[in-house]
Amino acid sequence: MSGSQQTSSTLQAASAQLSPEEIVQRVAKAREMLLNEVHKVIIGQDEMIEQMLICIFARGHCLTIGVPGLAKTLTVSTLAKALHLKFSRIQFTPDLMPSDITGTEIIDQDPATGQRYFRFVKGPIFANIVLADEINRTPPKTQAALLQAMQEYEVTVAGKTYPLEQPFFVMATQNPIEQEGTYPLPEAQLDRFMLSIHIGYPSRDEEREIVMTTTQPQRKDINPVLSGKDILWIQHLVRQVPASQHMVDYAVDLVRATRPKDPSAPEFVKNYLAWGAGPRAAQNIILTAKARAILHGRYAVTAEDVRAVVFPVLRHRIFTNFNADAEGIDVDQIIERILNTVPEPTYGEHIPVRAPARKAVSKEPAKASAASPAPPPPAFPSVGPASETPPGALEPSLEGPPPAVAPSVTPGRKAPLTGKSGRPPIEIAPPPEE
Repeated sequence: MSGSQQTSSTLQAASAQLSPEEIVQRVAKAREMLLNEVHKVIIGQDEMIEQMLICIFARGHCLTIGVPGLAKTLTVSTLAKALHLKFSRIQFTPDLMPSDITGTEIIDQDPATGQRYFRFVKGPIFANIVLADEINRTPPKTQAALLQAMQEYEVTVAGKTYPLEQPFFVMATQNPIEQEGTYPLPEAQLDRFMLSIHIGYPSRDEEREIVMTTTQPQRKDINPVLSGKDILWIQHLVRQVPASQHMVDYAVDLVRATRPKDPSAPEFVKNYLAWGAGPRAAQNIILTAKARAILHGRYAVTAEDVRAVVFPVLRHRIFTNFNADAEGIDVDQIIERILNTVPEPTYGEHIPVRAPARKAVSKEPAKASAASPAPPPPAFPSVGPASETPPGALEPSLEGPPPAVAPSVTPGRKAPLTGKSGRPPIEIAPPPEE
C-alpha cells in the first residue's frame, strides 16, 4: 500500500480511533503531502495553493484573479488529481448558454418498444471540482446558472432537481487586464465566493526553474493523497475547531469597520469606501481561520489565522468610491489600514496604577523636601513600554520593614568644606525619596 493510500485509510478511521491531538497531526501531515504532490508540477505560488486548500476544506468556492500564464488552470487541475476527484473545465464564452453548463433534455427512443421519451444529459457542472475559466466572458444569464449549484449544491432543469455529488467546489478564474467584451460579476454572485485569490508574478529564481522544468521532456505523475470521503471528513473537523469569543469579536469588528455608514468605522473608510462587507464575510473569516489553524497543526483559531485570511475574504466584498479611485487607493491598501487600525478586543476589569498608594506612604517626607528641586527619575533598563511593567514592580512594599538604604545627609546641613575661591558653602540638597 502506498503512502497516500495509507494516509487516506487512516483519516477515515481517525475519528473513532485517534485522540484529537493525533487527528490534527494527521491532517497537518496530509496537507504536507498534498503540497509535495502539487509542487511536482507547480513551482512557487505557495500562497495561492494554501488559500485554495483552505477554501476546499472550509467548503467554499474561490475566485482566482491573475494575468495569463500564472498557472491558474494548471493548479486547479493538479489539485483535482492530488485529491482524486472528478474534474471538469468550462471555458466561458459570450455564446455559452446555461444548458451548456447544467445539462439538457434530449429525445431518446427505446429500441425495444420504439417509445420516445426525454432523457436528461448531465452537463459539466456534475463534477467534484469545476473550473470556470474566464467566468467574466459570459453573459449574466449564463453566470447565474452557477448560483444554485454554488449555494444549494443542486441543479434544477425542466422542473426536476438533481443533487450534486459531494464534495463540490467551483474555482473560477478572471483576467484583470482585458475589460472589452467582458461581463463583470454582479455583487450577489461575488459574495458566493468564499475567497478572492490574487496571483502575482513569480520570483526570478522561480521563473528560471519554471523555464528549465517546462522545456524538458520529462513529466512527473501526481499521486492521489486524499479521497472525497477524506475531504468530507476534514470539512466536518473544521467546523469543530474551537474559536473563542475573542476571535469571533475580532472578526466582527474587522467586518463592521468596512461599512462607511457604521458609526464605529474609521474616517478613511467613510472617505474611500462606497459599500462594505456583509455578515457572510465574518462567517467566512472564522471558517477559513479554522481551516488554516487545523491545516497548520493548531487546535484553536488564533489572531494570526484571522489576519491571514482577511485579505482574500474582504477584497471582493468592499467597493471603493470616486475619492479612492482618484487618489489611486485600491482595496488591499484599505484592508491593510483597517488591520492596523482595528485592535483586538480586550476583556476583563481594568486594574488602575498603584501610584496614589505610593504617594500616601511618602506623604511626610515630601513636606520636608518641598523647597528642594525634584530629583531626576531613576534610570532603569529599557525593556519595553511602561504599560508592560507589572504593577508594583517599582513601588516600595507596603508590608514588612522598609528596605535598607545608605545614611543620608540631614536636610539643611552645611558642607564642611569651601571652595578655593572663598565662596560660601554649598547647600546640599536632600537625597531622592525612596
